[in-house]
Amino acid sequence: MSLLSNCTSGGCGAKIGPAELAEQLKKLPLFHDPRLVTGFESSDDAAVYRLGADTAIISTVDFFPPMVEAPHLFGQIAAANALSDVYAMGGKAICALNLVCFPQKMDQEILGQILLGGAEKVAEAGAALCGGHSIYDHEPKYGLAVTGLVHPDKVLRNNTCAEGDGLILTKALGVGLIMSAVRAGLAKDEEYAAATASMTRLNKYAAEKLAAYPVNACTDVTGFGLLAHAAEMAGSGHSLTINFDSLPCLPGALGYAADYLATAAGQRNRNHIAASADFSGLSPAQQELLFDPQTSGGLLISLPLGQAEKLLADIQADDPGAAIIGMVTARQEHAVIVL
Repeated sequence: MSLLSNCTSGGCGAKIGPAELAEQLKKLPLFHDPRLVTGFESSDDAAVYRLGADTAIISTVDFFPPMVEAPHLFGQIAAANALSDVYAMGGKAICALNLVCFPQKMDQEILGQILLGGAEKVAEAGAALCGGHSIYDHEPKYGLAVTGLVHPDKVLRNNTCAEGDGLILTKALGVGLIMSAVRAGLAKDEEYAAATASMTRLNKYAAEKLAAYPVNACTDVTGFGLLAHAAEMAGSGHSLTINFDSLPCLPGALGYAADYLATAAGQRNRNHIAASADFSGLSPAQQELLFDPQTSGGLLISLPLGQAEKLLADIQADDPGAAIIGMVTARQEHAVIVL
């Protein structure tokens, strides 16, 4: 029995759509704890809770069904994705707990390989794997609840960009499109290899470079696609102008978009963000790349343009696919403009 044969969706493409989720979150009460630095009201990447003058904890959780057939690889991807929220907040991961849903009829050795892949990424992050929770389910799912540490004054928010900032994206787009092609039996081996290498790559290495620079905002680009995460970064006071030709793109992704291998999650993202973004000058395939759900995607970083080139050079030493993709302007009609 294979992993994918049990799943109707996979990776961050399985997330509940941003519009539907926002509608339900509005019904929840807000919590006014003075030590709560970030909660769910700002749609930030993780919660941050102040413990003292010099210490805050970052708390986040992420899990999903598989998007690859190899269980060990799936475990690595899911763990890298879950750890990413800590890096997006400017923190260091210290410990993690496994979250497991697994079919009772499936070979337990598959579960062991998933857990091993996840454990390897937790170890690479320099964190401790401390246990977890597991249940039987009709579809396999795996992820982590992660705790990190950050100085309360050095928390990176997703919506605090400044006019004149440059925008750095640290990983190429197109993971969802490539994995759709894999399911259809169309993806080339080198395209699959590039996509899985991107998904298993920890954002730790890019994030470690940020402390030396005046970063104003940071988020990771995941299931809601580049445009939705960019709109969150713009907030109500700014607009993000993105140059499409500057976007790093996984090999084959645009071609598969042109072949209509888009995902249901990509369509949900389009429906959610279309009114807030201007992408009218792009082809349908180019547009699809902007809505494509990214599993374990890169960091989107906003910092003064004069420092962006220097930070980019530092990041490219370990992540050569990173690129400056645009800049922050005063608020215009749309939150995001793609040229």
